[in-house]
Amino acid sequence: MENIVKLAQLAVAISVAYVWIFRFHNVLKEFKQFGLSDLTRNLIGATKISLATLLVVGIWHSAFVFIPSVLMGLLMIGAQYFHFKISNSFIKRLPSLILLILCAFIAFLSIQ
Repeated sequence: MENIVKLAQLAVAISVAYVWIFRFHNVLKEFKQFGLSDLTRNLIGATKISLATLLVVGIWHSAFVFIPSVLMGLLMIGAQYFHFKISNSFIKRLPSLILLILCAFIAFLSIQ
């Protein structure tokens, strides 16, 4: 089970890094649709990349897993809220929903 949690940590971290680094043009478009400022976008991006980095560090140091997974999950709840707010289709909400489920899984298993 420990290896599955580590794999989930990597999946979340790689997914977040991929979106915020290599698909940033989509982030720009979405945040514009959400009506959020550039400052908010940049703060959320820096926070997500930092939390993703801590999840990777958590592979070797388990103390860095619970809080980053909970905080990342909260950010994914926020993403779900904004996707619902602008009535995005389910397929557009699916990535943040999957990451939310993975974060909950990681957090739950990291406290046991």
